[in-house]
Amino acid sequence: MDNIRIAVNGVSYNEAAEIYKPHADPFTGPITHLAPWNFAVLATLMFVVTSLSLFENFTVMLATYKFKQLRQPLNYIIVNLSVADFLVSLTGGTISFLTNAKGYFFLGNWACVLEGFAVTYFGIVALWSLAVLSFERFFVICRPLGNVRLRGKHAALGLLFVWTFSFIWTIPPVFGWCSYTVSKIGTTCEPNWYSNNISNHTYIITFFVTCFIMPLGVIIYCYGKLLQKLRKVSHGRLGNAKKPERQVTRMVVVMIVAFMVGWTPYAAFSIIVTACPTIYLDPRLAAAPAFFSKTAAVYNPVIYVFMNKQFRKCLIQLFTGKPAPENMNATSERLGMTGESCTGGEMSAIAARIPVCGNTQPKNEEASPSKCSSFVQLPIPENKVCPM
Repeated sequence: MDNIRIAVNGVSYNEAAEIYKPHADPFTGPITHLAPWNFAVLATLMFVVTSLSLFENFTVMLATYKFKQLRQPLNYIIVNLSVADFLVSLTGGTISFLTNAKGYFFLGNWACVLEGFAVTYFGIVALWSLAVLSFERFFVICRPLGNVRLRGKHAALGLLFVWTFSFIWTIPPVFGWCSYTVSKIGTTCEPNWYSNNISNHTYIITFFVTCFIMPLGVIIYCYGKLLQKLRKVSHGRLGNAKKPERQVTRMVVVMIVAFMVGWTPYAAFSIIVTACPTIYLDPRLAAAPAFFSKTAAVYNPVIYVFMNKQFRKCLIQLFTGKPAPENMNATSERLGMTGESCTGGEMSAIAARIPVCGNTQPKNEEASPSKCSSFVQLPIPENKVCPM
C-alpha cells in the first residue's frame, strides 16, 4: 500500500492510497470524485455563517467599547467569548470560504499551519470561555467564598487562564507533537486525527480530555450547583424566587444544549477517527463536524449577549440613538439594595435575593439579622441607561 507524506513545519498529510485516490497533493488540486457543486454549497454556507458571526461579534465589541456600563468584571468573559468567536470566523471562516470557493487548499503549507492552529486555538478559547462563564455565575449566585465578590482582578485572571491554557494545548502540533493536516475534503486544516503514530494518539486523547471533557465537566457542575441553590431558595423562605428559578433553569438548559450541539459531533468524530484511523468516511461527512462547530460563533452571541437585558438595551441605544425609558433607569449603583431593585435579569434577581450566609433557613426559623440580613447583587445594574 503506497503512502504519501508531505510535512512542512508542523503540517503533515498522510494518505493511504487504497482509501484516498483523488489526488497526490492536497495543495495543488481538488478531490476529483466530488462534484464542484459540493464545494459551492460549503462556500455558500461558510459565507453566510462567517458574515453573521463577524457582524454579531463585532457589534458586541463595538457596544462594549462605546458604553462604559458594559466594561464591568462580569462582562469580561462574555466579551472575551465574542472576541474569540470573531477571530475564529475571521481566520477559519474566511479561509474556509476562499478554499471551498476554489475547491482545494490553494494557500499552501504555511497557511495550513496558520489556519489549523488559529481555528483550533480561538475555538478552544471560546469553549473554555463558556466554562469560565459558568464558574463566574456559580461564584456570584452560590457565593462559595461568602462575602467575596467577583472583581476586576478575578475576571482578569479568568481571561489569563483561558488564553494561556488554550495555547498550551493547541501549540504542540506546530512543534511536532501531532500535527495540523489538511482535512479529508481538502479545504480546511485540523489536527491530524488519522495518524497511526502512538505519540499523536496521546496528544489527541489529552486534547480531548483537557479541551472537551474538562470544560464540559465545569459547565455541568457549576450550573448544577447553581440550580440546586435556586431550588433550595425557592422552596425555602424565599418562595417568590420560583419564577426566576424557572427562567434560569430554561436558560441553563439552552446553554448546555448549545454547547453539546456545537462541540459533541466534533469531539466524537476526533475520538472515533483516532481509535480507527483507517476507517473510511465520505469526505463530506468527515467535514460536517468541523463546519458545524463553526456555527457556534453565530448562536453564542444570541444566547449569551443578545438575550442579556443589559447588553440588549445598550445595543438598542447604539443602533437607534435613543436611551432606555426613564422608568427603566431608576436602578441605583449602591450596594445593599433589595431584590426588587435589581431585577434587570434572572441572575441579578436571584443574586439579590439570596442571603450572604449561604444556606437558607427553614420557614419556621427567623434569619439572624447579624448574619443574613444583608443582600448582595451583581455589580452591574442592568436597567441603568447606557452611558457613552
